[in-house]
Amino acid sequence: MEQAALQGVPDLREVDDDFAAALKAFQVTALSLVDGAPALRPAKPPSPALLRAAERSLRIAATDADAARAFFVSHFELREIEAPGFLTGYYEPVVNGSLTESARFREPILARPDDLVSFTAGDGPPGFNPELAGARRRADGALEPYPDRATLEAARSSPIVWLEDAVEVFLIQVQGSARVKLADGRELRLVYDGRNGQPYTSIGRELIDSGEIAAEEMSLARLKSWLRAHGLAPGERGRELMRRNRSYIFFRLEAADDPPQGPIGGAGVALTPLRSIAVDRQAWSYGLPFWIEADLPQGDRLSPFRRLMIAQDTGTAIVGPARFDLFFGSGDAAGAQAGAIRHACRAWGLAPRESPI
Repeated sequence: MEQAALQGVPDLREVDDDFAAALKAFQVTALSLVDGAPALRPAKPPSPALLRAAERSLRIAATDADAARAFFVSHFELREIEAPGFLTGYYEPVVNGSLTESARFREPILARPDDLVSFTAGDGPPGFNPELAGARRRADGALEPYPDRATLEAARSSPIVWLEDAVEVFLIQVQGSARVKLADGRELRLVYDGRNGQPYTSIGRELIDSGEIAAEEMSLARLKSWLRAHGLAPGERGRELMRRNRSYIFFRLEAADDPPQGPIGGAGVALTPLRSIAVDRQAWSYGLPFWIEADLPQGDRLSPFRRLMIAQDTGTAIVGPARFDLFFGSGDAAGAQAGAIRHACRAWGLAPRESPI
């Protein structure tokens, strides 16, 4: 971890937080690490010290707040991340859908194609654009760049569920998960299953840079409104703006948990609202705790946010050691909260001690 001067480092023995809740979230990933379960989107391998801490955490009752605090104090030390921190929010959409196409449900979510090959950007075949993180395997075995969003939308191959409009499809791809409510009362879950590997472009940033929406006015609701107001048919401005983001996400369909749990993040485990964060998987290992400090919107004012978070997810737009995405939960209320977050933060990574205190 990049280590800065220790001035102003929080003292975990004194900070005000629910360490039992933090430990419970940590244990979700700890169990996966100890079992050697594969991640949905592989990240930096965990260190031996992190694996030892994960194993020891499973011996502690997550209901014991004092023991939970003592665990984090004794097994980790805070190291401030030097780069300026930036925090955004994300959520799990809950939308209506159908297993068959109809006049109401016309926009498909697509399954992962059999010919898709995924790799880390820069590790593609010789001569490939280093920005690409996926390829199509041709019948002769050779690899070629995978088609972009516009081409895949036109082909509409292997739909697994149908939604009401293209904005819902696009935002589910940005969020990386969703729950779909069917007319018969069943609820299904969309789980990330790969992407075409084309570069990601933030269409919100495109609207800000072009002057269409002021930076201080940008939110998820504002973005949705702009897209729908400017047309979603091919050739219309709303649809064409979404197509500037050439990246395209594929999903698999699963039965929803009963009782409902959080969506599955990049680490392959269920996310916990306001405890799980997405990190740059090239910079960090899943399971690492982070202490995050920011002033975030609450109603019409900013309120202090000081919390121990667990790295359990990643995202195409989450790049750099101080870039974090905070999971807010499921549904429209969580989406409204998440969509308002674009704020500076201070962040400390909790480095596992080689020899716990």
